[in-house]
Amino acid sequence: MPVVEGVRVSDVLHSAENGVSWITLNRPEAMNAVTWDQRERIIALLAEASADPAVRAVVITATGRGFCAGADLRGGPSAAGGERVQGDVARMIRRGAQRFIAAVLDCEKPVIAAVNGTAAGIGAHLAFACDLVLAAESAKFVEVFIRRGIVPDGGGAYLLPRLIGPQRAKELMFFGDALPAAEARAMGLVNRVVPAENLAKTAREWAERLAQGPTRALALTKQLVNASLSTDRAGAFAAEATAQELCMTTRDAQEGVAAFVERRTPSYEGR
Repeated sequence: MPVVEGVRVSDVLHSAENGVSWITLNRPEAMNAVTWDQRERIIALLAEASADPAVRAVVITATGRGFCAGADLRGGPSAAGGERVQGDVARMIRRGAQRFIAAVLDCEKPVIAAVNGTAAGIGAHLAFACDLVLAAESAKFVEVFIRRGIVPDGGGAYLLPRLIGPQRAKELMFFGDALPAAEARAMGLVNRVVPAENLAKTAREWAERLAQGPTRALALTKQLVNASLSTDRAGAFAAEATAQELCMTTRDAQEGVAAFVERRTPSYEGR
């Protein structure tokens, strides 16, 4: 089996077409529980997407019945022998789950989650970190940590209160019950729920629409929104003004204004 940077090529499928980078978890026999090496590969692919002008949107999805059933650390640092000392777990979380979620939040291109099945633990947080979330009708989300007697990691206690408020976040995290896709949409965790057979088609339509948009404006908009709940009004307004200053120097902004004046559809290049 071919190996890339420690991960079997088949465990993370990757392709790029029409300006979209497709990242697919492919361990259906394990419900796509994500390994340390898979996380490193996905982090690298997200960094590449940020740096590649040809990539203008990203889709993260999976094969089989599960989107991601959580973390599978059997091949990672936690599996190394020896006595665990204080600080090991915190270091592992910082280097692993937190870097993984930060890579999605910090990606300079819009990231869509196409959730085909169960998203549990870090798998749920992977979806919630994405800019847009599509879910199959059969998908469900599970804050599974409390069932294991541990606290949520991978940014869960950061993401959920910002998405649905602290009371609902606590309900999900305290009980660890499975949340069906339709209920997740009603809460605001999911943008749209579609029949399973339409999930890939809808993700493609959304991603290719984003890929035809003004890429730098989308990146700056993502930064503003992600930072908005962690800053005061003065800071948010200052960031907005700076972002608009930067945006107006791009070719796409000039094209957008020209197209408006000329009453035609703009043709964005992503620059």
